[in-house]
Amino acid sequence: MKNLDQKINAVFGGKVVRKDLTQKIKGNAIVPNYVLEYLLGQYCATDNEETIQAGIETVKNIIGQHFVHRDESESIKSKIREKGTHRVIDKISVKLNDKADRYEARFSNLGLVNIPINDDFVQKNPKLLSEGVWSLINMAYMAVEERNTTPWIIENVKPIQISMVDVGEYKDLRKDFSMEEWIDLLMQSIGLNPEEFSLRSKLIQLCRLIPFTENNYNLIELGPKGTGKSHIFSELSPHGILISGGEVSKAKLFVNNSNGNIGLVGYWDVIAYDEFAGKTKKVDRGLVDIMKNYMANKSFSRGTDVYQAEASMVFVGNTDHSVSYMIKHSHLFDALPKDYHDTAFLDRIHAYLPGWEVSKLRNELFTEDYGFIVDYLAEVLKALRKEDHSKLYQKYFTLSSSITTRDKTAIEKTFSGLVKIIFPDLHLSKEDAKLLLDFAIESRKRVKNQLIIMDETFNDDPVYFEYVSMDGNKFEVQTLEEIEYGVPKDIIHDDDSDSKLSANIEVNYEEQRVDSTKISPKLAGRTVNVRENQSNISYDKLFGEYLVGAKSIEIVDPYIRMPYQVRNLMELVRLVLSKRVSDETTKIHLKTFNTDDKIPEMIDTFDDLKESLESMDVDFTYEFDDNIHDRSISLDTGWVIALGRGLDIWQRTGGMLDFSEYFQQKRICKEFTMYVVEK
Repeated sequence: MKNLDQKINAVFGGKVVRKDLTQKIKGNAIVPNYVLEYLLGQYCATDNEETIQAGIETVKNIIGQHFVHRDESESIKSKIREKGTHRVIDKISVKLNDKADRYEARFSNLGLVNIPINDDFVQKNPKLLSEGVWSLINMAYMAVEERNTTPWIIENVKPIQISMVDVGEYKDLRKDFSMEEWIDLLMQSIGLNPEEFSLRSKLIQLCRLIPFTENNYNLIELGPKGTGKSHIFSELSPHGILISGGEVSKAKLFVNNSNGNIGLVGYWDVIAYDEFAGKTKKVDRGLVDIMKNYMANKSFSRGTDVYQAEASMVFVGNTDHSVSYMIKHSHLFDALPKDYHDTAFLDRIHAYLPGWEVSKLRNELFTEDYGFIVDYLAEVLKALRKEDHSKLYQKYFTLSSSITTRDKTAIEKTFSGLVKIIFPDLHLSKEDAKLLLDFAIESRKRVKNQLIIMDETFNDDPVYFEYVSMDGNKFEVQTLEEIEYGVPKDIIHDDDSDSKLSANIEVNYEEQRVDSTKISPKLAGRTVNVRENQSNISYDKLFGEYLVGAKSIEIVDPYIRMPYQVRNLMELVRLVLSKRVSDETTKIHLKTFNTDDKIPEMIDTFDDLKESLESMDVDFTYEFDDNIHDRSISLDTGWVIALGRGLDIWQRTGGMLDFSEYFQQKRICKEFTMYVVEK
């Protein structure tokens, strides 16, 4: 077991499960993960393998005997009749039959409808009156002779969710983990392998949890298909509901004026709209207006009465074009239905998650390690909705006075949500606060940038998304798209000096591009900061012009070991060859290191590379030096290129069928700094 898994079990024993178990017991049962993990938590919340295996069999038996598959509903009903009583696992919803003056239940899989249910069950579980709740239900059958009388009897209903959690204990135990360990625990809890994600990518995933822990939070995520945008909202929590964007109506969401029934916002903490994008979708314009009011004022009307609600709104959908295309030709809300291209509606959105930065789901992205039972985590997040930490950053920083009230509220709600998720004990340093504040500001700025493109009046009073620390340092935040593709002319402020980035923040690389065919004879040194998840970066763009005319090159990098690292080396050699200006032999010397058991294998690799380069007039040599630490490329033209990460500047690609494997500019970068200096 990994060290982190050992710590997780030692600290949170009984509240965590191995995440691969869910798929082992799920089979073809169409049931949310929180239902399965509720059962796993009863029998498999341990690190004892023997107990886990016994628990798996127990849970499989429970699923096999009590879970209702639609195609087996008749056999289950027969079993209830024969036994007289039987417990089932099904999703049950309730409606009021006002003619009979009673509540009646509908079973999603069992197929029973209009079954009388005791008022007490409904009063204790009001969510039964909306879209339904997965529950353990004791069903009985008693034959009757009276017409219009059902033989089915609901004896008991127990919603599948943990009844109580100790939030104080949860906060107190947080101190046993570093920030990195805690984030990895949360990633494993939602079923993902943290080793496959950068810190920024982890924050994007965890930001999806904010609606569960922050009241009236409005979030949108648009991106390519297959990235798991809606997964969390259907699988994580019994307090959230995922509905199709095409099924949204005023009556379903807010209030049915014909019968007075309150809609989903009155029952659920999170309402997520799946497949929200689609330019040709028809939208009720009246619904857009009601949603605008609710998202801004946290209230909706029912006749002459006004009701408050706390449900957060999440909108997820697929984009039609690449980010570069949208930035060049339209805006990042382009994929939404036309009636949602309402800037007043979009201005209510607190954060826009860049779904195009999220990797498409593949097997290695899922974890087999330990994480919180999702129902336990869901109850903790729900309990934390009562808290507000939106001003906690003010201990270290002050937002620019140019930031509007609506922008500030959005930033602070995102910041507060991330604090509850990552630092529930509120023990965060200045650096921690800066990390969360930067992400919160960027998430809101992405919304504001699109509003300015769509309606130029949003730029009448320019907003500078910057803040100042208590010691007077100013920081301006840019979205990653601005850094990769430049700031659209629509949102460049007249006061150019104010829109430049601070020296200790990222450099807009678009301003530094140099056409390698038009090299200036007077090159200057350079410093480039590349942000995590940034793309549109290649060796040529970073330092290609400095390689022109170089005849002798020394590469120092202790980590040329894995196949993708060897690939990086070969790509650098190819770039060197493209910059040659004479037919003379080019000398390339590599200093690297490896473990003793791997050195023979690498000798074979480097010898093969040396042989292949001889026919191209390249003298390739190498040595293993266990004393090297810094990474650099030294040129006989007098320049030294210092790469903090060496040649390994990109995150892993999706493999041989991923186009970025063959095109550097399409790869996602790790965070690093490059310096080019004279010897």
